Order: sequence, then structure tokens, then C-alpha cells
Amino acid sequence: MSHAVEPVDEILYMSEREPAPGRLQLVQRFVNTVDHEHGREVLSEPSRLLRLLVELGLAAADTTVSAEELRRALDVREALRSLALANNGHAADPEQLEILERAAADGRLVVRFDGSRAVLAPDAPGVRGALADLVGIVYTGMADGTWPRLKACNRDVCGWLFYDRSRNRSARWCQMAVCGNRTKTRAYRTRRRTA
Repeated sequence: MSHAVEPVDEILYMSEREPAPGRLQLVQRFVNTVDHEHGREVLSEPSRLLRLLVELGLAAADTTVSAEELRRALDVREALRSLALANNGHAADPEQLEILERAAADGRLVVRFDGSRAVLAPDAPGVRGALADLVGIVYTGMADGTWPRLKACNRDVCGWLFYDRSRNRSARWCQMAVCGNRTKTRAYRTRRRTA
């Protein structure tokens, strides 16, 4: 029996930047499901997580999602954001790294051969497999050199993931006109007050 799943109907703030290449875009889209600054959350209930995972091609439409799995997915999302912040000059948080390691173990990541190439793929079904698949995508991006360019915006209230296509990999904000400008203006005002 085929289950129809409605697409995620909320589109949060989208960066003007071109999305990440290949499957790394799935990680970017998964992490960018919350707007911390404005308090908008796409993954507010288990059914919405299922819709997103189906839309991203990470789960089948007949997958069941529990409240506990939603909580675990939100933890993985923030751990991925933390790891992307490390690509933007922040220290990696060991607790967040443990969350990602557990997700990989719970989803039983294995090496699969697809013709002449090897890929990491989850051996567990459902949400556990989907979360492990996201961790495997990050691992693959680290191996092929694309991961360091997927960064979390440096603005403290943002954290939006963007793909840095600059030659010297120096982009710090998802949008210079918004987050970059606000950060620089705040720093300028702070300097003026203390001068």
C-alpha cells in the first residue's frame, strides 16, 4: 500500500547563496528547519519530521515516527549545526560529537559498494537509519573535501547553514547584507560605547 505524505509546507528563511552540492544539500536542508531568531520550528511534531525525511528521500512514507525519535532528530540537527560551526572557526563540542557518533552507531552505518564506488549507508530502518545517513553524508563530505565549506552562520542568533563557495573559504555569514551587517553594526556600536 502506498502512503501519500504531504511535503513540508513551511519554507524558512532561505539564503541567497547556492545550496551545497550533492547529498550535502540534504544535511543543509535538514539543519535549516528551525529559525532560532524568529522562533519558527518546522519539526514541531513527529508527523512533520516524517514529511521532511520523505521529502529528502531519507525515509519511506510508511515509516512511523515517535516523539522520542523526534527528540533524537532535533538533537542530531543541533549536533550537525555545532559541527558546521566548527567549519566557521568555533571549537567542536565533544558532547555534540558524541550525539553524532551515537546516531551513526544506532543507524548501523555500513560500507556498501555501488559499482566502482563505496558509500556509507545505514543498515537500520526508519528514523535511526535516516539520521545515520545524514552522519554518513557528513563523513563522505569530510573525505571528499566538501564538508569544510558547509558552515553555520557566525551570527549568534542565526546558525543557518550555507555553502561557502568563496575562493579562500572566508565567508562567515549566511548573508552579508543581513547577518554580516548586523554583526558588524553591533560590534561598531560596542566599540563606540567603550571608547
